[in-house]
Formats: sequence, C-alpha cells, structure tokens
Amino acid sequence: MADLLSTLTAACSFEEEIKKSRFIAHAAPVATGAQALAFFASVGDSGATHNCWAYKTAEGYRFNDDGEPGGTAGRPILQAIEGKGLTDVAVLVIRYFGGTKLGTGGLVRAYGGCAAKCLDAAPKSVIIPSQTAYCTCNYSDIDRVRVRLTQAGAVITDESFDAEGVMWTLTIPVTELALVEQVYTDQTKGKGQWTV
Repeated sequence: MADLLSTLTAACSFEEEIKKSRFIAHAAPVATGAQALAFFASVGDSGATHNCWAYKTAEGYRFNDDGEPGGTAGRPILQAIEGKGLTDVAVLVIRYFGGTKLGTGGLVRAYGGCAAKCLDAAPKSVIIPSQTAYCTCNYSDIDRVRVRLTQAGAVITDESFDAEGVMWTLTIPVTELALVEQVYTDQTKGKGQWTV
C-alpha cells in the first residue's frame, strides 16, 4: 500500500534566529495554488528582506526564492513539505537579514529547517483515499439500508428521491469499498443499482 499523505488541520507559525537573521515560517492547509498564493499575500511582509515560499497540492507544486540565490530557499521549503509526507500545504518563510551572510549551504539549512520545524509543530491529519459510489434503494428499505451502509463505513453525501425510492451518493474509504458494496447487495437482495 502506498504511503498515506497527510495535510495540516490548522495554520501554524514558527520563528527562529540564525546568525542574527530572523526567520519566521507560516504554514497553512490549502486546496489550490490560488489559495496558496492568497495565503502568501495575507501573511507576507513587504518590509522583510525575503518572502520565500513553496506549496504542494493535488494540482502540483511551485516555489519561489524571492531574490535569494537560486535553489537556496523555495526548493528546500518544498523538500520540507515533501519530507513530512504532506500535501495541500503552503509554507512561507520570511527572512529579516541580520547582517551576516549564511552562504548557500547555510541558506538551504535555514529555510528548509525553519519550514520543517514549523510543519513539525502544526496539527495534521491523514488523508484517507476515498471513492464515490452511487446506489438506489426502494422506499420500503431506506431506513434499514441507510443504517447498514453507514455502519460499514459509507458517508451519504447526497440523496434524491423519485417514484421508486432514493438515489444516494456515497463517499467510501477505498479500503472499505468491497465491504460496503457487499453490505449493499445483501441488504437490497441484489435489486438495487450500484455504480462506482
């Protein structure tokens, strides 16, 4: 089974001083690149020396060194996100220059390390892969079938009624899909319609 990915459940910040430069990391859960850019705009500081960032979502990833030498800020932040097994996350690291140059290795360690410490402190939850299924049920069986499906792990996300009964939209953890389908077939005696 593939490694499960996690995401943040709330925003988090972390601050540290490295050779007189102040680094402040802000991390937040995001669903899209547009949300990530909006987050960076809301927490960034135009008065800071650098606002370096990275995000990773289902759409893909991006990073920005904001004037630091290429590959010394944005990429290490992205590597911190990936190294923690996270997705749907945006991280901004703000630097206030303190007068001491860190060198490229020092910058990589400072940006990547500050991002990693921020992510370590952030509340997280595992993303459970799920599948959507659609099924029908006669009016006479609705209450019983609804109870059995939810006990088996399905979440009913939508329902619509017609002359015969109900059409449900279910969200089911991939690991429970076969079980839920079997429960559905048993409860409807094979008379319902099931599509994934």
